[in-house]
Amino acid sequence: MTISDYQQWIKTTVNNLRERNFNEVDWDNLIEELESLGKSDKRAMLSLLTRLLEHLLKLSYWEVEKDRSGNHWAAEIVNFRAQIQHRLEDSPSLKSELETMYAKAYPVAVKSVSKLFSLPKNASISLEQALDEDWFFEDQSGDSEV
Repeated sequence: MTISDYQQWIKTTVNNLRERNFNEVDWDNLIEELESLGKSDKRAMLSLLTRLLEHLLKLSYWEVEKDRSGNHWAAEIVNFRAQIQHRLEDSPSLKSELETMYAKAYPVAVKSVSKLFSLPKNASISLEQALDEDWFFEDQSGDSEV
């Protein structure tokens, strides 16, 4: 079956499931849709993690632009960390995949920011640092926050 009206198909499928009309459920498309949702969640998490790492690398190492753009990058970091945390709360099983996602995201983030400026050879941000909401935002007095 080809789905010509996605919203109508969802409505019909949900109604069939609620009413226990299992013989009326479009099982093949429902299974495909559920698999797609799982992949979409992973892609979104990978994208958020990549953007987070890019902004952390900029804030950590791009001294020339820090005065002009640092506050924007810091705000984005807070936002990306919050979005990642919310996704992990909604789908805790994604936490077990974070290391694998980090291994994919980090080289992309490095390559991306390397097009903007030269990263030092020892540039490094761990997954733990990236996800720690207090990391990098501690000032000289020990107080946290931007």
